[in-house]
Order: sequence, then structure tokens, then C-alpha cells
Amino acid sequence: MPQKKLFYDTTLTLGYHFTRLVMACVFIYASIDKILHPDLFAEAVNNYQVLPGYLVNLTALILPWLELILGFCLLINRWMAGASALAAGLMALFVGMIIFNLARGLDIGCGCFSAAPDGNPVTLLTLLRDISFLIVSLGLAGLVLVKNTRRHLI
Repeated sequence: MPQKKLFYDTTLTLGYHFTRLVMACVFIYASIDKILHPDLFAEAVNNYQVLPGYLVNLTALILPWLELILGFCLLINRWMAGASALAAGLMALFVGMIIFNLARGLDIGCGCFSAAPDGNPVTLLTLLRDISFLIVSLGLAGLVLVKNTRRHLI
């Protein structure tokens, strides 16, 4: 029985660190070009046609820094309850925006990993990629919950 518990604990630990590092890389990588080119990212945000004009520039300035800070929190394994919940929430928002714009038939650039508004077009592959990131981030949030619950039980 102790071997089974050791295997379970090891699997949870490896899964936790793997998903944490994957999502850290995703958010850090996604933020870099947007931070370097906020004007292009503002255009990409505007192309989604979901925000009033006065929020586009603010979103284009804040969102990439939020992604970067979130990525570093995930990377250094700090404030994981909030970081994992925020990662899952942002991924759900991104998936929702992609579905919304695919349904409307807009031919726009994703703005996901590049600030260029005409860079990576929103397609079903973009949606599948972001859904996979959403699943990983939800898994991370679940692992953080299990980890925190087990810590309080010990």
C-alpha cells in the first residue's frame, strides 16, 4: 500500500510541475511581443470588436504585463492558488473570444503569440490550441486545489 501512495504522490507532483511549467512558458512567451509592440497589439485587440474604444489601449497595455507576471508566478511556483485560477480564467476568456469571432465570421489575427493584428489568423486550429491550453490550466488549478487540500489535512 505505501508504494501505491508513493506512486500517486509522485504522479501528482510531476503532473503539477509539468502543467505549471507549460502554462508559465505559454504566458511568458505570449506576453513578450505584445509588450514590445503595444500599438500593434492594440490594433489586434480592437479587431475583436468586443471592447469599447476607450478600453482597447488600456487592455493592450495591461493584458501583456498581466500575462508576464502570471507566467513568472507560475514559473517560480508562488501564489499558485490565484495564479492557476487566473490562468484558467484568462484561457476561458480567450477561448470564448475566439469562438465568438469564429461564429461571427470575422477574419482577424489572433494576437495570441504575436502583436501583429494580421499575423496568426483565428481558425479552428487556433481554437483547438487554446482549448488544449484551457484544459491544461484547469488541470493545474485542480492540482493546486488537491495540493492545498492535502497540505491542510496533514
